[in-house]
Amino acid sequence: MTEEDIRKKILQLLKKIAPDREPNKLKPSDNIRHALGIDSFDFLNFIVALDEELGVQTPEEDYGKIDSLDTLISYVKEKLKLLNENRKVQ
Repeated sequence: MTEEDIRKKILQLLKKIAPDREPNKLKPSDNIRHALGIDSFDFLNFIVALDEELGVQTPEEDYGKIDSLDTLISYVKEKLKLLNENRKVQ
């Protein structure tokens, strides 16, 4: 999965969480919650949906590390890389 694929999936899921907002206008360094005006519960629902969609697991202690679009894309890319490496080992 490319960074662009990850970005599209993130924006698609954010649109479901915040249908009256425009996630496509997020700048790479914008704080997702603040820029879209979503609360912590909606952000949690978004992370759960992202995890389910991509087959990754985001521990609660990592939520603070993934506050911008750029950091979230990098985080997901790394998680997918590790997931694929683990599948190859098994």
